[in-house]
Amino acid sequence: MKRVFSLLEKTVLGSPVQFAWQKTLGNFIAVTGADHIVKIFDRHGQKKNEINLPGNCIAMDWDQDGDTLAIIADKSSSIYLWDANTNKTSQMDSGMREPMSFLRWSKTEALLAAGTAKGNLLIYNRQTSRKIPILGKHTKRITCGCWSSEKLLALGGEDRLITISNHEGDTIRVATLKGEPSDMQFIVMKTDDRMSGSETTVSVIVGKKILYLFNFKDPDNPIELQFQQHYGSIVSYKWYGDGYIMIGFSHGFFVVISTHIREIGHEILQTCNHKDNLTSIAISQSLNKAASCGDSCIKIHDLSDLNEMYAIINLEDENKGLDQLSWTDDGQLLAVSTKKGSLHVFLTKLPILGDSCSTRIAYLTSLLEVTVVNHIERVWYFIHF
Repeated sequence: MKRVFSLLEKTVLGSPVQFAWQKTLGNFIAVTGADHIVKIFDRHGQKKNEINLPGNCIAMDWDQDGDTLAIIADKSSSIYLWDANTNKTSQMDSGMREPMSFLRWSKTEALLAAGTAKGNLLIYNRQTSRKIPILGKHTKRITCGCWSSEKLLALGGEDRLITISNHEGDTIRVATLKGEPSDMQFIVMKTDDRMSGSETTVSVIVGKKILYLFNFKDPDNPIELQFQQHYGSIVSYKWYGDGYIMIGFSHGFFVVISTHIREIGHEILQTCNHKDNLTSIAISQSLNKAASCGDSCIKIHDLSDLNEMYAIINLEDENKGLDQLSWTDDGQLLAVSTKKGSLHVFLTKLPILGDSCSTRIAYLTSLLEVTVVNHIERVWYFIHF
């Protein structure tokens, strides 16, 4: 795995590092540390812009087409919008009196949900510029949430509630949890031998120990999945394939379970991937690969055979350990942040591109390099862009 570029501590300035790949295209990555600045880089590591904030970045998210990056900052009620097409930033007044605490773009439309530190909600339509404020959606800080493909919005907060709302902000369902929620996702549950067509189930980590599955069409029968204590806390989880969940645990384990109704909670695979700790997992559907990071290395597996190791990337200089892991949508680039405050980007897939003329062959050897070979004269040329 070839390293494309690295952003060291002096570039990002402070940990923890947050970053977000541009959705769909993956041409940009937004990165921020503790310096109140979000920096935009292209996929070669060249800085394109930076957005100054009044405080630390709380959250940032790209819209479904990768056209707009939304950002919220600590102790601010504004929403900052960076346009990838014009390379310009605008500041939008949310109309809320309290600071923002959460934001997420819809999967299907230019709808942005933004939650506040007091539990209020704003739904903003980017195309029409319409703002819908909803007061009292939660009684405390909104901390997590997600959109479904059917434009339903699920939110979780410090009040230990899940709310399901439509795209106008009307509450459809409320559920009470045993602990604070995090990492919320809408999913399609597998029933019998088929996948049900719509996303009627919300999955969420509760108290870092339980994976809670709430079907709002069957609210009286939620499913609570608990795991062996020696695994540690739930760090992250990803849905993939035909109703499978990969779950990463703090003590280095990752586990795969099925959500088939007859197998629910059954551990299909369990392995200790990292000796001391695991901090993040990522899945690339386009590559059919899964990755986990912990200690000072990234381990990559093929989803068709998770028992086999596909590749290992060692980062021995990162003596404080690794943090978060994320692929571009096309699977070409994999980024990892570190506890020390740096970010590294690796090439994990290269397009097959080549041509020939007479006795010469030209082929792509990296994103910015073409190799030309003349096998008769035994001459190699490297062309850099």
